Amino acid sequence: MTEDPAAPSLLVLDTPALYYRAFYAMPSSITTDDGQPVGAVRGLLDMIAHLIGTYGGSHVLACWDDDWRPQFRVDLVPSYKAHRVTEDGQETPPELLAQLDWIRTALRAADIPVAGVPGYEADDVIASLVTAAAGDKVVVTGDRDLFQLVDDDVNVVYPGKSIREATRIDPTILRDEYSVASGTAYAVMATLRGDPSDGLPGVAGVGAKTAAKLVDAFGDLDGIIDAAADPVKPMTPRIAAAIEQSADDLRRAYRVVTTVKDLPVSSWVDGAGAPVAGAFDTAADRSAALTWAKPLRVDSSLSRLLAARDRAAADGAADNREQS
Repeated sequence: MTEDPAAPSLLVLDTPALYYRAFYAMPSSITTDDGQPVGAVRGLLDMIAHLIGTYGGSHVLACWDDDWRPQFRVDLVPSYKAHRVTEDGQETPPELLAQLDWIRTALRAADIPVAGVPGYEADDVIASLVTAAAGDKVVVTGDRDLFQLVDDDVNVVYPGKSIREATRIDPTILRDEYSVASGTAYAVMATLRGDPSDGLPGVAGVGAKTAAKLVDAFGDLDGIIDAAADPVKPMTPRIAAAIEQSADDLRRAYRVVTTVKDLPVSSWVDGAGAPVAGAFDTAADRSAALTWAKPLRVDSSLSRLLAARDRAAADGAADNREQS
């Protein structure tokens, strides 16, 4: 990253992770003029305003789940997110589902494009964008699986109890706090550890610390599986037996955990890795947007976001003048 870690060329939002956080954090008493829940909208706009103020970003992208449980992942691991599926096939509470169109409208009003690709999760869109984009990128997510994207040009902002207590994960933090040497190594560690919240079992009896030691000792997943045939420390005979028994499942789970990095993202990032100007400057009618937001009682939050966008744009213009 650059010497100024608060000025990425692209700020990429895991929008579903953020609007879920906002939905559950805000009281249900926050409603529109006619009594409809609107806490997720207000909370999300305030979060994004804070993120832009903290980390900068004259170019901000809101990535979206066009498919929260893609078939290709279910085909690999049928238990993937299976416990979240309701009778109607949704995982989103109806009170939140009703707010998603408002969220999209508010983002457009702030010149924040919504980026999604049919058949894929926001995670895959994020991974493809940061792979294609040049310069320094900051990803904001509540999903630790996206730590696999961390490298010298990509940091991940991971919220704590609140967005104001977020940790910025860079390669040093990844090594010091998670004991893995790279984002790729994190994905292997996460596969071994498993993730019950996503329906991924991992290796019985292997937690994050043991998984990190195995990755450090034996490298990639194939190396770990090969080592299980004739285990040496830190792999115990018990762990080796568990790995051999679940080897095929682990290979499939690794493909589920690993993000797709080659989706078509040319609507937002051009062939040289630069943001596509027209995608980020839609000349939205702010006055009309604020008029729309008033009966929803989110006009103050939208105003704060617009002000944060303006400050970030001014800072970016000043940086460009200094570099020219």
